Amino acid sequence: MKKVLATCLTAVLSLSLLAACASTTSAPKQTDAAKQADSSAGGKKKYAIIFKNTGNPYGEKQMEGFKNAITELGGEPILKAPDQPTAEAQIKMIEELISQKVASIAIVGNDPDALQPALKKAMTAGIKVLSLDSAVNSKSRLVHINQADPERIGRVEVQAISEMIGGKGEIAILSATSQATNQNLWIEWMKKELEDPKYKEIKLVKVAYGDDLRDKSVSETEALLKSFPNLKGIISPTTVGIAAAGKVLTDKGLKDKVQLTGLGLPSEMAQYIEGGVSKWMYLWNPIDVGYLAGYTADALVKGTLTGKEGEKFKAGRLGEKQIVKDGDGTQIMLGDPFKFEASNIAEWKKVY
Repeated sequence: MKKVLATCLTAVLSLSLLAACASTTSAPKQTDAAKQADSSAGGKKKYAIIFKNTGNPYGEKQMEGFKNAITELGGEPILKAPDQPTAEAQIKMIEELISQKVASIAIVGNDPDALQPALKKAMTAGIKVLSLDSAVNSKSRLVHINQADPERIGRVEVQAISEMIGGKGEIAILSATSQATNQNLWIEWMKKELEDPKYKEIKLVKVAYGDDLRDKSVSETEALLKSFPNLKGIISPTTVGIAAAGKVLTDKGLKDKVQLTGLGLPSEMAQYIEGGVSKWMYLWNPIDVGYLAGYTADALVKGTLTGKEGEKFKAGRLGEKQIVKDGDGTQIMLGDPFKFEASNIAEWKKVY
C-alpha cells in the first residue's frame, strides 16, 4: 500500500512540475518598453533634468518647477547637477541617464557644443532631449526653453545701468562661465545697445567671469574694483554673480559710488535693493522655466510635440505656448524679464 501511495505522489509531483514548466515557457516575453517602464517606481516614465552645478539657488528653484510639472503629469522626476559647472561632468550624467533608459533629458548646458556627442547618443537611444535656460546647439536637442527674449534682456540691462550712472562712466560685466550660451548672447546684445550714440560717454572696460561660483564671483568683483578705481557700474546677468557683487559693494561701503544691476533672485537680492546697493534688477520666475520644461518634455515623449516651428500646446498653469524659430533650431519663450525694485521686492522675496 505504501509503495502504491508513493508511486501516486511521485506522479502528482511530476505532473505539477510539467505544468509549471509549460506555464513558464508559454508566458509572453516582456517588451523593451515594458522593461523600461518597470525599471522605475510604479512603472512611471522617468524625466530627467540636469542643471549646471550644485549649490545654486536659481538652479534649485528651476529643478523644483520641473519636479512639480512632472509630478502633476504622473511621471517620475530625476533631478541632477554636478559639483562643478563643466561639460565633462554633465556628459557623465547624460551617460548614466542613457543607461537608466529615461524618457527625456532636459539640460541647462555648460557648453553649447561639447555636449553634442552625448546628447545625440541619447536621442539615438530614443530619449527626447531639450535644453532650457542655457541652450545647447540645435543638433543636440529638439527644442529650447528660453526664459525671455535675449535682445530684451541685454538691452534693458544697459539701459538700466546707464540711467543709474547718469549716462557716463566706466562699467563692467560680471558673467557666469565664458561658455554659457545664454550669458554670451545677452552680452552680445548689451554691446550692440552700447553702440548707440547716446551711450558715447559710457565705456565697457571688462567682461569678467565668476563661473557661477560664489567665492570666485566675489574675487572677480574685488579684482574689478581694484583694476578700475573709477568704475561706476556693474552689470551681472547671473544670480550668483549679482548677489556676490552686492555683498562686496556692501562690505566696502560703495553704495551710490558703484551701481549694480543684472539678473538676480529676489530672495537673495532683497537686502541689497532695500539697502539701496542695487536700485533695481531683473529676472523671470525660475520655477516657471523648469515647469515649462517639464510640460514640454512630457509633450515630446507623448508625441503631441515634435519640436517643429509653429506647434502649440498647453503647458499647465502657464497656458498655451508656441514653438518659434531660433536660428537653426526652435525654442519656446517663457516671457519678458520682470523688474524688481524697492516697491515690490518685499512681496517677491517670499516667492523665490
